Amino acid sequence: MKLNVIEMGEGPPVILLHGLFGAARNWGGIQKRLAMRHRVLAPDLRNHGESGRAAAMDYASMAEDIAELIAARGFGPTAVLGHSMGGKVAMALALRHGAMVGRLIVADIAPVRYPPAMRGYLAAMRGLALTDGLTRRDADAALEVAVPEPGIRAFLLQSLDFGSQPPVWKLGLAELTAGIAAIEDFTVTGRYAGPTLVLSGERSDYIRPDQHNLFRELFPAARFATVERAGHWVHADNPNAFLALVEPFLT
Repeated sequence: MKLNVIEMGEGPPVILLHGLFGAARNWGGIQKRLAMRHRVLAPDLRNHGESGRAAAMDYASMAEDIAELIAARGFGPTAVLGHSMGGKVAMALALRHGAMVGRLIVADIAPVRYPPAMRGYLAAMRGLALTDGLTRRDADAALEVAVPEPGIRAFLLQSLDFGSQPPVWKLGLAELTAGIAAIEDFTVTGRYAGPTLVLSGERSDYIRPDQHNLFRELFPAARFATVERAGHWVHADNPNAFLALVEPFLT
């Protein structure tokens, strides 16, 4: 799998993994800040951004993509930070290739099956008529019924390339639709004993306290922390609080 990667900085390696419908560029200022002390790689995961398209969207397959990236760069044990879907990819990588992962950070996701909340977004994006002259405002209005939250619509529309005529999605929507059940689930087993930090958004319910024991079964060294004044998008909602937890853990 050929992954598009944004790379910056020098020092111990860190890999940042985005969530569903995201892209490497979502890490923005977080990557720049971490690059002051680290060599930071942010890939577009398969079927996202400029990376390749593939039918499989299970976490074992996506973890292998990152293992290939680490091996191709010749890195030793690498710190891996993943948010949401990317957090599941990071966990799968640590469980399958523990020697490759020096430190693991999981941002606002648990190793469990989640309800099918994203399927409506996929259907809305696939149903959007991509015609010549389509504007961002028109696209936003067309998605409003299915995606009433303005912030989520803005996030989704970051992946619609209005520079092309007609606009094109920088997402493999057909592949994501076919693989959404695997994305919702998490079936990778194993055990990773390395340092693990699990971050929850104060205003998010993606990680429940009763799931901490499950984390400890898979990641016995897991520590838990909360990003104050943040919802599910912990790194975007409160980047300073997020970095205040991440930077000491990495160093």
